[in-house]
Amino acid sequence: MRLLIQRVSQASVAVADTFLGKIDKGLLILIGVGHKDGKSEAEWLARKTAQLRIFADLNGKTNLSLSEVSGSALVVSQFTLYADTRKGRRPSFVNAATSDIAKPLIEHFAKHLETYGISVQLGKFGTDMQVTLVNDGPVTIWIEHNSNPNNST
Repeated sequence: MRLLIQRVSQASVAVADTFLGKIDKGLLILIGVGHKDGKSEAEWLARKTAQLRIFADLNGKTNLSLSEVSGSALVVSQFTLYADTRKGRRPSFVNAATSDIAKPLIEHFAKHLETYGISVQLGKFGTDMQVTLVNDGPVTIWIEHNSNPNNST
């Protein structure tokens, strides 16, 4: 599984001009799922995300987690995080999991993130979404957890 996390002062997701989710201070989390990913990867990433200290404390140091700043998360499925651009000009997405694998794992990730006391909004899986955000910092972080034990982060 792969996450592209952006610290935001606000973010929203809409489908056909209908808002599905909107947050203020928190994290916009773009999430991609690979073929061999499972619940353990989703849970590891949820814990890592919840505990990631990327918000400023009173001294301006990035020392606080999402829950410590009472932030929210907006989780948006993003199969294109598995784009392979090594050959040709058109990206290949063969490394992205199919929807029957990816959708339940993204939902599991979001539910597990909530167990850390974080309010979570979700995009709509498999649709053309419009995502808006104000990146705070900017802070953008890539986190990956591969199901291959020799290649885990």
